[in-house]
Amino acid sequence: MDHWDEPELHFGNDVLVPDIAGWRRSRLPNVPADAYLTLAPDWICEVLSPSTETIDRTKKLRIYARVRVAHAWLLDPLRQTLEVLSLESARWAPVAIHEGRGKVRAVPFDAIELDLGALWI
Repeated sequence: MDHWDEPELHFGNDVLVPDIAGWRRSRLPNVPADAYLTLAPDWICEVLSPSTETIDRTKKLRIYARVRVAHAWLLDPLRQTLEVLSLESARWAPVAIHEGRGKVRAVPFDAIELDLGALWI
């Protein structure tokens, strides 16, 4: 899966900029030359902050669900948590909430172990 930091995504009248987004190579084999993408990613990650958390959890997640992003991560550096969500029947379903500094496996990257402590540096 290829990923980009803060890609600009256009879905009709909605323009979103997730902190990180990833596409399976089978769906997006080449980096487009355009300044923005219209193809929904397979995975997004939003880094929560007091000023963005409400928008990330409401407006943005609703739009990501509408365009069928399959997986979402919500990282909260202040609480040191990683919330893992998967889209099921057009709704976000919680898969796991990881916290602290342990090692975890989180979909869609559950084939590898992620050191949570490295995220809080």
